[in-house]
Amino acid sequence: MTILITGGTGLVGSRLLKRFVEAGIDCRALVRPGKELPEGVMSIEGDILSPESLAAAVNGVSAIIHLAATFRTSDEKAIWKVNLEGTRNLVAAVKEHAPDARFLMASTSNVYNPDNSHPGQEDDVVTPTLAYPASKVEAENALRKSGLNWSVLRLPFVYGDKDGHLESTPALLATMKWHPAQRLSMIHHADIATAFELALTGSMDGRIVNIADDAPITCYEMAQIVGTPYESSAEPLTNPWMGHMDVTLARSLGFQPKVLTVYQAIREGKL
Repeated sequence: MTILITGGTGLVGSRLLKRFVEAGIDCRALVRPGKELPEGVMSIEGDILSPESLAAAVNGVSAIIHLAATFRTSDEKAIWKVNLEGTRNLVAAVKEHAPDARFLMASTSNVYNPDNSHPGQEDDVVTPTLAYPASKVEAENALRKSGLNWSVLRLPFVYGDKDGHLESTPALLATMKWHPAQRLSMIHHADIATAFELALTGSMDGRIVNIADDAPITCYEMAQIVGTPYESSAEPLTNPWMGHMDVTLARSLGFQPKVLTVYQAIREGKL
């Protein structure tokens, strides 16, 4: 099996590639010129916004893991261009050059409506207004309508492997006035690999699946873990399920995280 990974130099992709190489999985990655990849990964220079560069990337692969995305920017046009147009370009290339390949795409828990009456579920109607989750929903729809063999894995708050994400977030949430009791679903980088390895077997074909560990944590707990001050409050939550995903479907399909909680990651030195 040969797998193409987009976004292989990003926060998630670089760590996923490293784990796949260690597992003996044959990987190639679509990268811009000058980008470095883990030893053992075939580098294919190109860009999802350059359709002419995609044929060589997808030709002969048995699966695609599409991680490339833009979200840490205020440029909404760039977000839509990469996340939606880029996905459409990749889908078109796969349909032409590798129509039998399994196409797995990473999406986000941010697609769920903040005023949900329950943890976000895969069949919820989602109507995000911010550019990043809205563009990801449209990218999901483009893939679902493509006629390809697809899966969408919606990822929550990603942490671990010294990526700095956990450490930097509490201060940001405090400036955004998030309630200290707001809970966020979590996933360690190790279990992003666990989930995608399972999806590569076909267990998630034709499905959107929420991927998360066993224990969402509060903003207050997150701040305590990294030693960042966070104002406490006993006021009721306005949107108690915002940021929290239901993972019943993932468990029924066989996904079991190896890092069950953030506290396990701390004990095992995996932050």
